[in-house]
Amino acid sequence: MLVFGSLLVFLIWIVVFFAWGNFWQIWEFDSDRAQFLVPSQWPRVTAVVPARNEAASIEAVVQALAAQDYAGEFSVVVVDDHSSDGTAELAYRAATEAEAASHVRVISASGLIGGWTGKLWALNAAVNESSAAAPEFYWFTDADVVHAPDTLRRLVSRAEAEKLDLTSLMVLLRAETLAERMLIPPFLYFFLMLYPPKWIAKRNSKTAGAAGGCILLRRAALARAGGLAAIRSEIIDDCALARAVKRSGGTVWMGLTRASNSLRSYENFSEIRNMIARTAFTQLRYSSTLLAATFVGMILTFVLPLTLTFSANLRVWPFALAAWCLMTASFLPTVTFYRLRPVWALLLPLGALFYTYATCLSAIRYWLGRGGQWKGRSQATNH
Repeated sequence: MLVFGSLLVFLIWIVVFFAWGNFWQIWEFDSDRAQFLVPSQWPRVTAVVPARNEAASIEAVVQALAAQDYAGEFSVVVVDDHSSDGTAELAYRAATEAEAASHVRVISASGLIGGWTGKLWALNAAVNESSAAAPEFYWFTDADVVHAPDTLRRLVSRAEAEKLDLTSLMVLLRAETLAERMLIPPFLYFFLMLYPPKWIAKRNSKTAGAAGGCILLRRAALARAGGLAAIRSEIIDDCALARAVKRSGGTVWMGLTRASNSLRSYENFSEIRNMIARTAFTQLRYSSTLLAATFVGMILTFVLPLTLTFSANLRVWPFALAAWCLMTASFLPTVTFYRLRPVWALLLPLGALFYTYATCLSAIRYWLGRGGQWKGRSQATNH
């Protein structure tokens, strides 16, 4: 039985390493390396920042947006989503201090209505507010993400050169605390494993994904997809938006960048656990069957190679060790992307165990009626 198990995990890793969309070869979709011709005309862009109790980061975010070196017409809408910490006032002060008050507006979202998640309701408020200006692109970005001055210019250049309807970048998450170093690189790794960028970019592939911290979206594509109302109840809103755009015939691309950074910190393991648990069971479509399959798959794929490597059976450990080596080799580029020491790549099985635990916790919270918790709201309820 152990021999069969070791051979199985080895075959799994042969498939993952060589035939799963090259998801781990992150240099292939590293946006910072790309160069594009300057468009003949820079289109009008409106950046949208939904913000709920983001006093700690909103000033830096607004200042970075005001500093974009974009040659076209560019405006920013910050949507205050019923904050209680002065987020709106701080956003307005940052715009004033950056001498950008003329093109940075701060609006308040109306009361959340049934059927909408908070973030999508805030985004929709900004889309409606800016409709008269008729921007060609919306730039959806989070209230804890600081972008380099050339980010928008590079996004638009790629979108125009490759005729993209949705262009998204996974921003660099913090990896400074022990919890972050152990668990944030696996977060990126597992996300890319679920949504290989190579498959996302293929028109005939059903895979569609995006990173909500940085999405450049054509207004025409949003209208063709049915607007934000078409995905109004989605908790994993970024990937739902990418699916809607792709389903309506649009083109989607997702890559990585170090030039845009998340300011959100995770000081301990419980904070990362809660971040994962917020959406993990949603990813599984609230299915107990998929939860069980995920549990078995994670243990089989990531934990069993490590445990079987220490078997005394000569027919067992060589295959298990080979699988662990492939696993480590596939994770190493992600570790390197975060500029961590290579030794962290050996710890992916521990990260997988933690993510499996957080996914099970996500299901339990959903069953208890506390699913999708974010900023004081439970967005996934068990009816």
